Amino acid sequence: MHRVVALVRPVQSTFELGCAVEVFGTERAGVPRHYEFEVCTETPGAVPTSAGYAMHVSKGLSVLASADTVLIPGWLPVEAPLSAGVRRALLRAHECGARLVTICSGVFALARTGLLDGRSATTHWARVAQLRREFPQVRVEPDALYVDHGDVATSAGAGAGIELCLHLVRKDHGAAHAALVARHMVMPPRRDGGQARYAPPPPPEDALGGLLEWAGARLGEPLSVGDMAAHLNVSPRTLARRFTGRLGTSPGAWLLARRVAEACTLLEETDLPVVAIAARVGLTSAVNLRRRFRALVGTTPGEYRQTFRAS
Repeated sequence: MHRVVALVRPVQSTFELGCAVEVFGTERAGVPRHYEFEVCTETPGAVPTSAGYAMHVSKGLSVLASADTVLIPGWLPVEAPLSAGVRRALLRAHECGARLVTICSGVFALARTGLLDGRSATTHWARVAQLRREFPQVRVEPDALYVDHGDVATSAGAGAGIELCLHLVRKDHGAAHAALVARHMVMPPRRDGGQARYAPPPPPEDALGGLLEWAGARLGEPLSVGDMAAHLNVSPRTLARRFTGRLGTSPGAWLLARRVAEACTLLEETDLPVVAIAARVGLTSAVNLRRRFRALVGTTPGEYRQTFRAS
């Protein structure tokens, strides 16, 4: 029996813990049981939760030493440091062969052990910038639903935590068993695409003398990087340096991302056909829009509209 132990802390997210419980800790008629699920905390006793009630946790950190999988279902506030005892217990579990798995903000706890240094990881889109800032030695994958290195694995938001847990079941016991568990949860066995389709477009930020607002108002025109440089009366090379220094990207990449973001808004808020949207955002044709959209958002315009169409 594979032993999964969830490490909780005050104030614990009930949803993120529940995601793990549903996959690893819930008995279901007709579904073979392959996992033993436990919960532990640094100081056994009452643990406050985000739902306003406290749950009683009787197991302490010592149970992590015999775990096959250690799961950190969120870590709030994300700035909370690891105590020496928690850090020691996580590193010891890893040394003993346990895989360490995080859901959403749990990656901040795992990053503080040093086990993610030089490796890729992910978290909820709203925490990506903070993770990059606080742990520059971690390669943050902003669009990934989950990242699995075998011994450590991280997931994006809580829903993506379910994806990661089902992925681990698939690795442990095969696709058929994972599909059976997913069917009982009324979940797809896997979800295509990344989390970019769920993240809102970034707020406008103009550090280039009004250029971003000017270009954003002309997306439907055949606007080029040369046109943008001419608007500021600088060379394209100078414009590229300014973009890289202030926005961390190139003018061409920014313009494409801005056009795709506008396409997202039109898909959500209008009935316009894809070909009309392509023309409005300056991507010329439906074929070009679909290609660019899939490259940046990870899905098709049609699938995006179906998911996010405002009622």
